[in-house]
Amino acid sequence: MGSPTPCETTPLIALDARADHGIVHPSPTLLSCAPVLQVGLGAWERETACTSLTERAEASVAAWQTANWTKETRCKRRRRCGEQGGKMGDSGSKTQGLLLGQEFPNFEADSSQGKIVWHDYINEKWAILFSHPADFTPVCTTELGTAAQLAPEFAKRNVVMAALSVDSAESHKAWIKDIIAHKELGGDDIPYPILADEKRDLAVKFGMLDPDEKDGTGMPVTARAVFIIGPDKKLKLSILYPATTGRNFDEILRVVDSLQLTAYQSVATPANWNVKGGASTVGGGSTDNTDCMVVPSISDDEAKEKFKKGFTKAELPSGKGYIRYTPDPRSAM
Repeated sequence: MGSPTPCETTPLIALDARADHGIVHPSPTLLSCAPVLQVGLGAWERETACTSLTERAEASVAAWQTANWTKETRCKRRRRCGEQGGKMGDSGSKTQGLLLGQEFPNFEADSSQGKIVWHDYINEKWAILFSHPADFTPVCTTELGTAAQLAPEFAKRNVVMAALSVDSAESHKAWIKDIIAHKELGGDDIPYPILADEKRDLAVKFGMLDPDEKDGTGMPVTARAVFIIGPDKKLKLSILYPATTGRNFDEILRVVDSLQLTAYQSVATPANWNVKGGASTVGGGSTDNTDCMVVPSISDDEAKEKFKKGFTKAELPSGKGYIRYTPDPRSAM
């Protein structure tokens, strides 16, 4: 009898039974054996099987090492992303990530008007935070000027505003001179602060970055995000525009009107609703563009009691009376 073959000294098992997401970990004792050996083979047959299948076992080990290296690399990358976004609210899925109804996180930031502590700045008012790609850029200059022109309208609605850009507070102060000159605003400041976010911490935290638009250093710039926060500090609305598309501040004013109306009345606002009224450019539906809609959770009987001016119900092929218009209930108070 010769010395035993490796197969004779190796347990007749396939591979180490440990498995991790489909990656099988080969036992070191199987490096010279087939991944699967059947009980009952003769010694010569066993040795032949081991010899012919050694390369397969070695290839299996190499594949395992490669797969594990790839997996480890992916994990490291995920951890790095988690560190960049984790501090900031997890820049992957969570950066787009502020959900309606969540409390808007508190933060501190330098600004063109000094240090801002966000929750203190809101001070039980409605608030709008809107971000910008960079100082001294054309679209941003028109936007901040327009927001400054509309500041009295927002103030009537108990709304405070703040802008945000990835430049320094000193840069903001210099840029404000251009904003004032371009819109012929007068004075030496605009009626809201511009927050400084030089390290992009807030932009990452709140999902404001636009990956398609980069600055001179190749860093992504902030997109044109709009966050409207209620007096309870909870997020009521978010809109994200790309860096190349300027915002319509009349629309932002309109949605503030809708949010404030629907927060306290059992109504919703239909397409193209406007508190100022005026004819809709789209035919059909309500004849008065200030009319609201009774929310589905209120029955007809409850609506008759609640809305002093009554409501009208649209006739639909389905026969379902779910479209019910009513005048702005505040006008009946």
